[in-house]
Amino acid sequence: MTTHIPTDNAGLAVMTTLRNYGIDAIFGIPGTHNLEFYRHLEPLGIRAVTTRHEQGAGYGADGWAQQTGLPGVVITTSGPGLLNALSAAGTAYCESRPLLILSPGVARGMEGTDIGTLHETKDPTGAVGAIVEWSRRATSAADAVELVHEAFELFRYGRPRPVHIEVPLDILEAESGVAPELLQARPRRAPQKADDGALDAAVKVLLGATRPVILAGGGSLRPGTRLHELAEALQAPVVTTINGKGAIPESHPLSVGSEIRLAPAQELCNSADALLVIGSKVGECELWGGTIAPTGSCIRIDITAAQLNTNVTADIGLVGDASAVVPQLLDALAGHATPAAPHVDIAALRRALRDEARRFAPDLAAICESIAGVLPSDTIVGGDSSQVTYLGTTTFIPSERPHRLLYTPAYATLGYGLPASIGAKIAAPDQPVVCVVGDGALMFAIQELITAVEQGVTLVVVCVDNGGYGEIRQNMRDRDLAPVGVNLTQPDWVRLAEGFGATGLAATEATLPAALEKALSLSGLTLVHLKLGATA
Repeated sequence: MTTHIPTDNAGLAVMTTLRNYGIDAIFGIPGTHNLEFYRHLEPLGIRAVTTRHEQGAGYGADGWAQQTGLPGVVITTSGPGLLNALSAAGTAYCESRPLLILSPGVARGMEGTDIGTLHETKDPTGAVGAIVEWSRRATSAADAVELVHEAFELFRYGRPRPVHIEVPLDILEAESGVAPELLQARPRRAPQKADDGALDAAVKVLLGATRPVILAGGGSLRPGTRLHELAEALQAPVVTTINGKGAIPESHPLSVGSEIRLAPAQELCNSADALLVIGSKVGECELWGGTIAPTGSCIRIDITAAQLNTNVTADIGLVGDASAVVPQLLDALAGHATPAAPHVDIAALRRALRDEARRFAPDLAAICESIAGVLPSDTIVGGDSSQVTYLGTTTFIPSERPHRLLYTPAYATLGYGLPASIGAKIAAPDQPVVCVVGDGALMFAIQELITAVEQGVTLVVVCVDNGGYGEIRQNMRDRDLAPVGVNLTQPDWVRLAEGFGATGLAATEATLPAALEKALSLSGLTLVHLKLGATA
C-alpha cells in the first residue's frame, strides 16, 4: 500500500537545517516511524551509517564528532530504538560530548493514552530527559527547526552535552511551512572571554609563581597550539586527564602525559604554587583514589561557573571558553619576565610515571609499547573500558594531537571502542585507525564488525583476549571470592572475522608487531586476535 506523504515536510526542514550546519553523516537505524527523516538524507548529501544497534550508533556518532568538531547525530525510531541509544547518551553526558538524538514520537493528542500503538512508551521524552542535557518534544515544524538551532547554541558556546528532539508523527509527516531562510545555520559569534578583573588576578598569581603546573582536561582541547604557547611562556609542566590527552603533543618537552591517575603526577600538581586547571572537573574516576589539593593557588578556567569548585576549589575562577581565555592569558603575560626552564626534570618524571604504570600491568604495558612501535604517529586509537586501554594505551601509546584516543574514562562503558573507531574512520578516511580492546568489550559490539565491512572502511581491530572480564575476575579474587560469571567462552576469533567478510589474523605477544604491520598494509577490516599468554 502506497502512503502519500508531502515531501516538503518537517523531516526535510530538520535535515536541511542540520546539513546547513555541516552535518554530512548520521548514525542510526531506519524504522517504521522515522522514514521521513531518512527520505531526505541522500538528496541532501548526508551519508547514512546503519549500525546494528542504536547503542553503536551513538558511539559511532561520538567517534565521528571527535574528528570533525561537529556534533554527532543519531536518528532512532520511537520507543525501543530511542531507549537503546541511552547508554550512548549517558556516555556523552558524562564525558561532555556533543550528541544530537532525533526521534519520532506519537502524534499530538496521543501522549500517554496506553492504547497499544506500535513502540508505545509511557514517556519517552521524560525518560531521555533524565539522562541528557535536555529532551524536548516539538510543537510544530518551526519549533523542531528552532530546537536544532538551540542544540547548536549549546554545542558551540556551552558545555557540550547530548540533547534529544522528538518530533510527533503528525508534524514530521506534514508540510513544514518553514521559510527557507529559517533553515540556515546561524553565524558563529566570538567565544566567551573571562572577566578582566579575574584575569588580572590570575596573571598576578602566575607571574609570581615559581612552581606553576597546568592540569588540562577535555575543555582544554579548543585552544589548540595556544595552550602549547601558554605552557612555554610559563615553562609549566602539563599534566592531562584522559579526555585532555593530546592537548599538548606528548612528545613536547613540557608534556607529562595523560597520567593524572598516577601518584607522581598528582604529587606534581599538589606541589604547585600555582595550579592552572583548564576544562576539567578533576573527577574522582580519573584520580584512582588520589587527591588533587595544591599547596598554592588554584586557578580554574571553565565554560560554566558551576564547575569552578567541583572537587577542587578555585581561588580564582575564569568563566569562559578556553579558546578565548588562554589567548587572553597569553596577551596579558606578554612582555613580563617568566621562568627560563621548568622547575622539575620532566624527562625524569615521565620515566617515573611509566615505571609506575608498568608495575600495574607489565604484560599490557609491553603489548602497548609493542603496538606503539608499529603505529604511524597520526594514528587514531580506539579504546574501551578494557584493561588494555586504561592500564596500557593511555600511557604507552602517545598522542600528538587531540582526539587521537577514543575512550570514555568517566562513564567507562563497554562496547564503545569498535563503533567509535568506525565513526572516526568515516570522518577521517585518510587517517589510520586502530581499535585496541579486550575480548569482553568487543563482544558488547561484535555486530558492528559488519557495519565496518558494509561501510567499506579500512580499520584494524586488535582483540586482546584475557578470557573474559579480567578486571572483575581480579576484583573477585581480591575479596576472596571464587570467580563467577567472568571466565567466558571464546569464539574462534579468526574464523569469526572471516565470517563477517573481514580478514582475521592470529598473533602472540612475540608476533604481534609483524601481525599489526601486515594488518596496516591491508584494505578493509582486519581483526588481529591476541591471546594473552599464548606462545604459538
